[in-house]
Amino acid sequence: MGRYLLSLKRFWGTALAGQLEYQANMLIDLLAMVGSLAGSIFVLSVFFGQGRDLGGWSWEAALVVQGIYTFLDGVSSTWLRPNLGAIVTHVREGTLDFVLLKPIDSQFWVSLRIMAPAGLPEMGLGLVLIVWAASRAGASFSLGTVLVAVLMLCVGGVILYALWFVIAATSIWFVKTWNATEVLRAVLASGRFPVSAYPPTLRLVFTLVLPVAFLTTVPAEVILGRTAMPMLALGMFLAVIFFVGSRAFWLFALRYYTSASS
Repeated sequence: MGRYLLSLKRFWGTALAGQLEYQANMLIDLLAMVGSLAGSIFVLSVFFGQGRDLGGWSWEAALVVQGIYTFLDGVSSTWLRPNLGAIVTHVREGTLDFVLLKPIDSQFWVSLRIMAPAGLPEMGLGLVLIVWAASRAGASFSLGTVLVAVLMLCVGGVILYALWFVIAATSIWFVKTWNATEVLRAVLASGRFPVSAYPPTLRLVFTLVLPVAFLTTVPAEVILGRTAMPMLALGMFLAVIFFVGSRAFWLFALRYYTSASS
């Protein structure tokens, strides 16, 4: 475990040092994120009017969902997009050979080797929006609530990672996975709205097939004190299933990988 933690320290330390060399870019990225968040909030406000709600969610409660979506999008920008997008390059150029030869787990390496610090401000903006909106919605920030909320955010992050990783791993057979990734991102974008705002069929799909509900809506319900224990247990169960499935799929895919030297 110590070797892996030391590797992460070196990976991310190098990435942060490289990013700090271009501080103007960080400022531009921050302004772009603020503009994107403002646009998302404006779109959300279109669904609200005098005395109206969105699937039983008030304006402030819906903003908690938006804040969680923004936070997870920052996680995607910081780790998922740069790392999982690079898997295609490794396969195409044959550099995956060098990853497999390293004395470290290959899935760990390809999943966490790169960190894009430009996504960190978006995570911060998401957390600020969550706290502000939840306090306006009357949420109580007890220690138990905060711990369970953090746990469900981790559950959402694991599910998001597993879905993205499986698509990235298919590059061993199909080099061009960009279209599939964009479709996944479009589906996951539905998580910026409460799941109860969708028709019953889509609610079922977003809960059990593509568990978008556990990315944003369920953590928001935890923060607002609305979630029952069975839903929390289901979320943790799905996170374990999706992660184990992604691990099994990666090991299966590597059996079909043809190295650059063969």
